[in-house]
Amino acid sequence: MEGKTGIDDFLLENPAEALKELPAEPPEPDYLGEIAKLAKLPAIEYEQTRVAASERLKIRTSILDKLVAESRKTEKPGGIDFEEIEPYHKPVNPADLLDSIEATVKRFIICNLETAVAVALWVAMTWLMDAVHVAPLAIITAPDKRCGKSRLLALIGKLVKRPIMASGISPAALFRSIEKWGPTLLIDEADAFMKGNEEIRLLLNSGHTRDAAFIIRTVGDDHEPTRFNTWGAKVICGISAHKLADTLTDRAVLLELRRKLPNEAVENLRHAEPHLFSELTSKLARFADDNGELVRLARPDLPPSLNDRAQDNWEPLLAVADAAGGAWPDRARRAAMKISGTDSPEMSTSAELLQDIKDVFSLKQIDRISSANLILELCVDEEGPWKTYNRGFPITQRQLSNRLKEYHILSRTVKTGYQETAKGFLLEQFKEAFDRYLSATPLPSVTTSPNSIDACLEVTERLRVTDENVTSNQNVTSKTSIDAVCDVVTDKTGNAPEVEVIPDFDF
Repeated sequence: MEGKTGIDDFLLENPAEALKELPAEPPEPDYLGEIAKLAKLPAIEYEQTRVAASERLKIRTSILDKLVAESRKTEKPGGIDFEEIEPYHKPVNPADLLDSIEATVKRFIICNLETAVAVALWVAMTWLMDAVHVAPLAIITAPDKRCGKSRLLALIGKLVKRPIMASGISPAALFRSIEKWGPTLLIDEADAFMKGNEEIRLLLNSGHTRDAAFIIRTVGDDHEPTRFNTWGAKVICGISAHKLADTLTDRAVLLELRRKLPNEAVENLRHAEPHLFSELTSKLARFADDNGELVRLARPDLPPSLNDRAQDNWEPLLAVADAAGGAWPDRARRAAMKISGTDSPEMSTSAELLQDIKDVFSLKQIDRISSANLILELCVDEEGPWKTYNRGFPITQRQLSNRLKEYHILSRTVKTGYQETAKGFLLEQFKEAFDRYLSATPLPSVTTSPNSIDACLEVTERLRVTDENVTSNQNVTSKTSIDAVCDVVTDKTGNAPEVEVIPDFDF
């Protein structure tokens, strides 16, 4: 006891030593300092750290978001004042939420079911940008004016996370806005301001996948190289998707609209009840909080009828649908196949050229053709693109060659007639490109005489022959070498039409 009393007296006389004996308590978090640091982070880095920071500070992520937003407004006056959405006070049924968004779209917009489904899924995706790895563009398109494009853009703006609406945006403003705010960009009148603006197209393309969503630009008087983030959700609104670059539409989910018929009616968006969109966005925020990890880990089954890029575009939307459950997994896949499946009419210019060349070989039953005659055949179709491809004039041999070089198809010297040669192409040069880039249809069967490599090279008329218009006395003119015997190619009924063989050395 005496020993203990002596120690106690010593500690009383030396309070600093007494403090050393007390168990260490964890220090209180520096709330203001932490929030100030978080406010200075780029949007994407903040999204990646906000959950850990909320746990460290022992506050809810929604409260942390609000505090960080207030700090940003204090440090960066003049910025966009985003409305901070408070997550719904109780868990939501995801399928019911998507049903409500789809119904809201159809309430105010004239569109088909697949478009409404795609809008609902894309809107939900914007609340999960930190959980998905592909950010497909949403392109609102219509064949003409007054189809509700701007109205759908405005409706989407009321539902997505952190919307910024712009009727035009410069390249520098685009990537700096994304870096600063991490918004959902809603770009109107795209067909006007994007025409010929190659840098805008490249910036939009770069933000398609999270891993590649960065660009480097020089900054300041010292021209310091700086990396900027381009990752984020973006809506592009224009008259026709055909006026946008193929590389953009290839990275997009197309939201097609149509003009209202006299017997169709929709409500005016301005007359929506005051709390409609605030309740939906609150539920979307809660859905994202509750299902973010589920979407992050999702590996949805992708419809095989979608090509590789379309599968990339729809993967985050199908992950949202699978997380929602109910009828949405099936509805989402049906919408994907309808909008982006192999039966979609959208085809790149180069692929359209391949398809038309394949038609030439098939319809004329040839295995080689000169470049000049190939252009003549491509321009037979008055409504096709090739007759006016060169600023109102037919496509040139150089333009044709440049397009085909994309597929590693180069012109070569081919025998076109009796002791005649010209620059052209063989059917076998196209086989791999046809197999890889066109739908799985059989290559044309070409019957040629074994006695001459230049027999039956071409038929003079490019006709689409059907069972109904083939008659026994139909004449088909073919070109041949002077000493070749032309084999007859039978029609669909198995009957060989009469063939008039006319020697022609000017193939």
